[in-house]
Amino acid sequence: VQLQASGGGLVQPGGSLRLSCVASGSFAAINNMAWYRRATGKGRELIGRISHSGSAVYGDSAQGRFTISRDNARNTVYLQMNNLIPEDTAVYYCNADLLSGQPPRWSNYWGQGTLVTVSS
Repeated sequence: VQLQASGGGLVQPGGSLRLSCVASGSFAAINNMAWYRRATGKGRELIGRISHSGSAVYGDSAQGRFTISRDNARNTVYLQMNNLIPEDTAVYYCNADLLSGQPPRWSNYWGQGTLVTVSS
């Protein structure tokens, strides 16, 4: 089981990016999926978390500019980031609770991270 994040890159201030994270491997179900970020010299912070039914909660870092969504058929969570500012520069990580194994149990997984750099 693994989470693969993609979509990071260099963007100018005011620009937008859409991150994706797909869960792959052998698992029976996905519960909550989330995005976090870690900027250099700072701790990890929650951007948002979304339930299987699509109910989302956001951390302070989202600031109304970020939207989390998911496609359960594709086992994918997205993070739409708009009006990006240099302070959004960070490594962005996806996180998910997956049901796997025998007997099945819920475990928490992290993606490898994708770097977002906001700079002119």
